[in-house]
Amino acid sequence: MYVRTVGSPAGNPFGTDEEEQERADAGGALPGGALSGGTAAVSPLGLVGERVRAFRALLDRPLTSYYLIAGITTLLLGLGLVMVLSTTSVTDLALGQSPYYDFERQLAGIAAGVPIMWVAARSSPRLFRAAAYPLLAVSLIGLGLTLIHGVGVSENGTSRWIAIGGLQFQPSELAKLGLAVWGADLLARKEKLGLLTDWRHMLVPLLPGTAILAMLVMGGDDISTTVILLIVFLALLWVAGTPGRVFTALLILMGLVILLLIVTASYRLQRILGYFDPGSASSASQTWQARQGKYALGSGGLFGVGLGASREKWGWLPESTTDFIFAVIGEELGLIGTLCVVALYGGLGYAGLRVARRVPDMFSRLAAAAITTWIVMQAVVNIGAVIGVLPIAGVPLPLVSQGLSSVLVTMVALGMLMSFARREPGAAQALAARGPSVPSRVLSWLGLGTRRRPGP
Repeated sequence: MYVRTVGSPAGNPFGTDEEEQERADAGGALPGGALSGGTAAVSPLGLVGERVRAFRALLDRPLTSYYLIAGITTLLLGLGLVMVLSTTSVTDLALGQSPYYDFERQLAGIAAGVPIMWVAARSSPRLFRAAAYPLLAVSLIGLGLTLIHGVGVSENGTSRWIAIGGLQFQPSELAKLGLAVWGADLLARKEKLGLLTDWRHMLVPLLPGTAILAMLVMGGDDISTTVILLIVFLALLWVAGTPGRVFTALLILMGLVILLLIVTASYRLQRILGYFDPGSASSASQTWQARQGKYALGSGGLFGVGLGASREKWGWLPESTTDFIFAVIGEELGLIGTLCVVALYGGLGYAGLRVARRVPDMFSRLAAAAITTWIVMQAVVNIGAVIGVLPIAGVPLPLVSQGLSSVLVTMVALGMLMSFARREPGAAQALAARGPSVPSRVLSWLGLGTRRRPGP
């Protein structure tokens, strides 16, 4: 049974044969680009264009950088805890300890770092600027203490740590943050006075301060952290607008200094020679770690062997909990897992540079660029060494590798970056429209929140 349509002969509810043929010839379209059924005719390219425009509109929201930094930090910390549990349980068992010993320490450190990062994310840049010189002073004192016999803690023939309350702290990690904040404050003050038009004011006293930090770090035989400090220094100068010829001259000078440091230490020279000629018999011992890292990545395949099922971490891969934890990620989570990790650091780099481009004041711009460059380039150096495109540098994978000094300092730096993101144009209005945050509501429930004055 059917209902007869108006203007159509009986027995054909959809119209005459001539009307059907006209619809077929016209492709079923009606005036205005609509189909005969009343829906709009949208091509596949049009759909893709709409999705791209919607995605760009999402990225243009004021709080996009803030949520990207917070979300990626949470994911990397979670991944780090899982991988620290997976890798350190082996060494803990070999030492006769609980398999959760190092994992519990890492978890406690992150638990202590979360409120510090939350406070930093809600602090004003003026507080960071006030802490610039104290941070630099503490970094210099800490680095100096590591060189004093009986005060510095030595491991593997190098003295890079000091003991504080039964815990070991690495001052060179704090030096990265100290240089970024102090350098940003220094250049921002000079920019306000109009002194950055002269390139000499860009370098003094920033260059001597960086050189002192680098020499103290090299006193602990840590060339990898020295390179990271130089990267932070170059990022500050780049954002400050250093002339190209001056920037090029600095790059050449730093390259020569690093080359001199390499050739004056036999083990560093052997490591570099082993990188360029890994098949030689003389470099077999120097390339053992690199080869085992590649074995771990290759055995993981596309989806990995499964969490906790790594074979290389059972004594075959040195530093599997710190410098080469990315290799264990590749073995247990496969190519998909490693690509996700790389994408997370890429997203963090995008968010950080977006903050540096959008914040209104010079200090926030410089500090955001320096912090982002430090964290992302450290990840690049770590991952590049594991996959074999860079020489082994010995730097941890930020937020993922075991080590409380690196994790805590990086969390504070990312909290500062989130503070800068909250000061992007339109971010304050978006935050006000969002209402109180979850921690604020929890404090309010506990009766610890900010009390409002009663109305008149």
